[in-house]
Amino acid sequence: MSRIVPLAIAVAPGDSRSIAGQIVDAIRRKIAASELAVGDQLPSVRGLAQQLAVNPNTVVKAYAELTSGGWLVSRAGLGLYVAAQRDLLSPDERDRRLDAAVDRFVNEVVAIRANPDDAVERVGEALGAIGVRQSA
Repeated sequence: MSRIVPLAIAVAPGDSRSIAGQIVDAIRRKIAASELAVGDQLPSVRGLAQQLAVNPNTVVKAYAELTSGGWLVSRAGLGLYVAAQRDLLSPDERDRRLDAAVDRFVNEVVAIRANPDDAVERVGEALGAIGVRQSA
């Protein structure tokens, strides 16, 4: 029987992302960084809502998005667990989403007048911090 893994995440009310989006992003990062392993049980909706001091409906929304995206799996009457990661995207869809993410990022870098070299370096550091390796 799996034990419930505590989630050391935080949400920031001033963040441009919704609270549910912040929860989704934090859990995805923890899975990508292997801080959450396949089969780990997540806290209940009520438990995570209390921990983060948010409305339980916000956690329901985040968990639903993670489940529909294949990150989590629900076991009836038992709770939510980290799902085995599988490649759900076609190469074309992955390219389309990557292009959209890069476009959003570049627009933000330009809007805040950041140095492009600093931005690229920070992206590399952030991906490295969660264990994503850059290909040569």
